[in-house]
Amino acid sequence: MAGGNSIAITGGRVVPVESEPIDGGTVLIVDGKIAAVGGPDLKPPPGTDAVDAAGRWVLPGLVDAHTHLGAREEGEGWAGHDTNELTGPIQAHVRVLDAVNPADEGFRDAIAGGVLTAGITPGSGNPIGGQTVAVHCWGRTVDDMVLRSPAGMKSALGENPKRVLGERRVNPSSRLGTAAAIRGALVDALNYLDKEKDQDHSPERDRPAQSRDLKLEALGRVLRREIPWRQHCHRADDIATALRLADEFGYDLVIDHGTEGYLIADKIAAAGVPVVTGPLITARSKVELRNRTMANPGLLAAAGVTVAIATDHPVVPVHLLIVQAALAVREGLDRDTALRAVTITPARIMRVADRIGSLVPGKDADVAIWSGDPFDVMSRVEAAYIGGREVYRYDRASRSGVFAAP
Repeated sequence: MAGGNSIAITGGRVVPVESEPIDGGTVLIVDGKIAAVGGPDLKPPPGTDAVDAAGRWVLPGLVDAHTHLGAREEGEGWAGHDTNELTGPIQAHVRVLDAVNPADEGFRDAIAGGVLTAGITPGSGNPIGGQTVAVHCWGRTVDDMVLRSPAGMKSALGENPKRVLGERRVNPSSRLGTAAAIRGALVDALNYLDKEKDQDHSPERDRPAQSRDLKLEALGRVLRREIPWRQHCHRADDIATALRLADEFGYDLVIDHGTEGYLIADKIAAAGVPVVTGPLITARSKVELRNRTMANPGLLAAAGVTVAIATDHPVVPVHLLIVQAALAVREGLDRDTALRAVTITPARIMRVADRIGSLVPGKDADVAIWSGDPFDVMSRVEAAYIGGREVYRYDRASRSGVFAAP
């Protein structure tokens, strides 16, 4: 596998995402960063390791903003399920970071499918489920993988918290109770922030002691708009509740799933709220999915909504992210918008677009070499680089992938 401090990937169809594709292009990587992107006239400096990508496509690593990689491990049963902390409805203080196992097979599947960055979220069993994280999909410990932590706060409306907590006889067990629990927690956080302000403006001798509260501290980051509110909701009425709560408390809302978003796309667009939609390749496994349609991303985008596409891995295996995008194109989503929906758009939603999501000088050298057009189901990832290090290569002889050791 290629190494060294300077690598030039040459001769391929380079798709930077934020600019026009370049045939016969070159991506120059120096010390783990993208140093230059150009055409055939871009000459790498002497001593650069050359990677011939002629006849292939060169793209930034794909980005899936909503997964449970490493926290809901595959093939491990209950022992690998760490997405929901169900000891109470409000779990703002828990961090999915503390549950991520980098040895989960799903991370290798992600890389083989070109997904080099993932947003990992807690589950949707709680009205407030905890803090999300954005990670590279390769590393020895999760700390080595982190791009941003926390990257958001997970919250859930609709069937999941109602069912999960109702079955456990834990309040709330209804849609109105779920919304009330969220409101109550946010009001408590506002009061906590007000006490902090009072302390800051009081003479030191008069400052009342305030005990730390990890839940309220975390919610304070949402209310100060330091991290987005990642709202799980499928049905149109639950999406409307999400918009109502965000308007009431003034935080930065991201709608996750948004299965019936197309029914109120004009309202979502007017609010300027992005939607991380998916999983798209799934059955109507519960009532709130009965109006599921693969056309949802295209209908949302046509209404002016910013759209990202996600797998909700392991609901849909993470390596099928690009397949979902291709099927969305078949159902009306503009091709360029679809590519952005699995690269730069989710990177922006997770606030890591300064590092990943497109081939731009200065960004992390997260690059995938595809055998052909990634929207073609017959294309595969032949090599993948994270931070300029080759972490994966497809071996044609054995018809299997070879991964570097973290």
